[in-house]
Amino acid sequence: MSTYTEKISGKLNDLLEKTYDAEKGFKKASENVNNQALKNYFTKKADERYNFGHDLKTEIKSFGENVDKGGSLTGSAHRTWMDIKGFITIDNEESMLEEAIRGEKAAINEYEDVIADNSVPESTRSLLISQKNQIENGLSRISTLENLN
Repeated sequence: MSTYTEKISGKLNDLLEKTYDAEKGFKKASENVNNQALKNYFTKKADERYNFGHDLKTEIKSFGENVDKGGSLTGSAHRTWMDIKGFITIDNEESMLEEAIRGEKAAINEYEDVIADNSVPESTRSLLISQKNQIENGLSRISTLENLN
């Protein structure tokens, strides 16, 4: 069995920060679109990320590590960019969807990086694989939303 190190704790806390950022970003996107299907999608993704965050916090705490609170500066900047882009982009909803797709692809890569670390405990690896699979499944269904604009 792998030991839970500060390095793993740091990686999970980074992932947790990005999960907070994604949740906030999806909430922000849901507030800035009129298309009901997109609004529902963004709301669902925000709820999903909320649950991911809760599960990650529980996993971190189960190994006696501290949980970092809040979001990252990068995530805040990304949400600000989405706000600005919404004001200057003619097709606001398509732009928001494209940003969401880009963010989801980045999240998958971040999950894969942590999952690939051989020192990640099996319970953590299983949780991360499950969350990554949910993100991938959402991405595979997103193409139907791209045609709604």
